[in-house]
Amino acid sequence: MEKGRNKYPDYRMEDFREYLLERENAPATIEKYLRDVKTFLAFSGKKREITKEGLIGYKQWLMEHYAVSSANSMLAALNQYLVFVGEGRLRLKRIPVQRMDIRYMERMLKKEEFQRMVRAARKMEREDIAMIMETLCATGLRVSELKCVRVENLKNGLVKVWNKGKCRLVILPAILKKKLLVYVSRRKIRSGIIFCTRSGKAKDRSNIWREMKKAADAAGVSSQKVFPHNLRHLFARTFYKETKNLINLADILGHSSLETTRIYASDGLEEWKKNIEKIRLLPAT
Repeated sequence: MEKGRNKYPDYRMEDFREYLLERENAPATIEKYLRDVKTFLAFSGKKREITKEGLIGYKQWLMEHYAVSSANSMLAALNQYLVFVGEGRLRLKRIPVQRMDIRYMERMLKKEEFQRMVRAARKMEREDIAMIMETLCATGLRVSELKCVRVENLKNGLVKVWNKGKCRLVILPAILKKKLLVYVSRRKIRSGIIFCTRSGKAKDRSNIWREMKKAADAAGVSSQKVFPHNLRHLFARTFYKETKNLINLADILGHSSLETTRIYASDGLEEWKKNIEKIRLLPAT
């Protein structure tokens, strides 16, 4: 057989799912990786061969059909699959990207917009989504980590978060702790997960997103700026603006790369424009 040209092993997606579970990937990550690998297999067609040339062709196709951030996340899934089938040496490099995608920067949520959304949620008598938004924005937690916020944490104001095989401590600010104590008291939640369904399960990400969009609509905030992860970004930008401590911020967010944290902490397009205007290289007339 020609070197560098191997048939895909006859692995089912369920086998790949088991592999990802053993690596302790989050459920949402596993489902995304499965979808992304299926996209790659569909692109490969009937030949079902692994070649560097074919992989590079797929990477080029992703660049033509997806945003850079989406293409890179799909490459990450493919690289995991290549390792799984014993072809890790053929893994692809990420697509280089300038500090932050401009389109994403224009979707950044502002502090004033966030506060309007919280007020709108309360006016709609949706205290649950108001508290969820406040908890995410005040701590920098991921939506998938909300299940770690438990009644038992309110005594010392510390949340132990397990994610991606790592554990970190998240501090609940005093004002948030006070609000959560009132919230659990009114809801008669005596133990366990604070933000849960009637059956005791953690609230679903898609439901949280949908309720946030309703609050945004009532508050006059663009739906393009409304997704749960944006609250984490708002926390990061605000924290860095006040402290200038990137290392501390990386620890709080649970990032292993300072580069990722730096992107989160960026003030975005408006700050770039202000800095450009300060240069004043051109004459007025």
